[in-house]
Amino acid sequence: MEYLESLKNIGIVPSKEVYWNLSVSQLISQTLKQNQGIITSSGALACDTGEFTGRSPKDKFIVKDDTTKDSIWWGEVNHPFIPEDFDRLYDDVITHLSGRDIYVRDAYACAKPEYRLNIKVITETPWANLFVNNLFLRPEAKELETFQHEWLVLNAPDFKAVPETHKTCQHNFTIINFTKKVILIGGSAYTGEIKKGIFTVLNYILPFDKNVLSMHCSANIGADEDTAVFFGLSGTGKTTLSADPSRQLIGDDEHGWDHESVFNFEGGCYAKCVNLSEEKEPQIFSAIHSGTLLENVRFFDGTDIVDYDNVSVTENTRAAYPIDFIENAVHPSIGKTPNNIFFLTCDAFGVLPPISKLSVGQAMYHFISGYTAKVAGTEAGITEPQTTFSACFGKPFLPLHPTKYAELLGKKLKDNNINVWLINTGWSAGAYGTGERIKLVYTRAMISAVLENKLENVDFMQDAVFGLQMPVECEGVPSGILNPKNTWNDQLAYDEKALHLATQFTENFKSFESFADEETIAGGPLV
Repeated sequence: MEYLESLKNIGIVPSKEVYWNLSVSQLISQTLKQNQGIITSSGALACDTGEFTGRSPKDKFIVKDDTTKDSIWWGEVNHPFIPEDFDRLYDDVITHLSGRDIYVRDAYACAKPEYRLNIKVITETPWANLFVNNLFLRPEAKELETFQHEWLVLNAPDFKAVPETHKTCQHNFTIINFTKKVILIGGSAYTGEIKKGIFTVLNYILPFDKNVLSMHCSANIGADEDTAVFFGLSGTGKTTLSADPSRQLIGDDEHGWDHESVFNFEGGCYAKCVNLSEEKEPQIFSAIHSGTLLENVRFFDGTDIVDYDNVSVTENTRAAYPIDFIENAVHPSIGKTPNNIFFLTCDAFGVLPPISKLSVGQAMYHFISGYTAKVAGTEAGITEPQTTFSACFGKPFLPLHPTKYAELLGKKLKDNNINVWLINTGWSAGAYGTGERIKLVYTRAMISAVLENKLENVDFMQDAVFGLQMPVECEGVPSGILNPKNTWNDQLAYDEKALHLATQFTENFKSFESFADEETIAGGPLV
């Protein structure tokens, strides 16, 4: 009865079945019974997310009210939504869910107890509930008896908004209400909307209320309890490079950093699966077994064996699994203040060094810039890579102005003796189309050299365009690739491409110049 009372407080008057905190096997069995998924040869559950196979940033809103009107970074990332329109849409979603079978999951975010955020997620499908179970932290059975949520997530993919009535852009939406502590998701079954909705909430609460830096990064710990943090946008190697057999994983995507520690927000991983192989990413590959949710994958003909190279549905194929599916995950997911920070970029222009050391000013500049490059798609005529600048390596999830996060990072870099490195996991010996991707084995060797202090007595030389400090040698890496210019056959073409990218950095940074100090501005390209 208490359960029903908690639904009543939300507004749901269920006319069908309500499933509370089902076990993993129950959720899988419900999914199969409803023909919403199949079991793969490795034992994982494979489901399709339908119309949306990724997030829809233009359909994400934040309710603009007394709580948020002066604190949110309004603009291209954070779109305002009127409180009265939210209330109308909330009532309609509640009515919709009241007439459906629903799956309720009590979970929480933040591994460090003083920041714990209790969440109740209500989903329409059992597999979306499995996603929530896998990705968030899981309360003990005893805790569930008295569990009280602080935030509520309503996930209703079968509810289609009517833009004229509900004031959305189209039929799908994600709307965050900081006053009512509710996230409404409708019209899209892509589960990443749930994950990134809570991430956005934490990106507001922690820096704004608690003075804690929230980060779009992965993190791991070495045998000496040294913490390493990896910032990077999707496709730069954040998950891959933090999954290191010689180090314990703290987490693969979302973390907080307070006065003494780095802690995971989540209880699981949401790994990209495109081109996944046991050879390249053994830890992720072996985490895909019974209990793991696979999204939008396809199979070798006539088999239940997943073909990870098949991107006929989307390149954004995913695996969602609890963090303890990674053999050497640390529990609880907390580490000390980091010794080394890596900014990962996939430079498809082939002009950034594979590894370089940053000053505090350069670290701030590159953090605010958040550069990577998207490789050209398959459309005819598009051959050039496209630059992507995503402030703080997580612009779509920043409710506050990027300088708030940069200030917090800058203070931490100055208060602690932390090395910051820029790692290019992209192209060498030419841009995309002529050069080649830097081998993963080399990138791993560079990161290992840093973590094992093997670059401490190595000479560095300065890159002429970006002012970055490049090591002249690194164990396990051919010295010839450490200076990108030397890998190009056509040196003039390199200069031209490097200046082209430097100009784009400078153009992008113009919107942040008025907020940045001299040290940060001086951290940009030299030309």
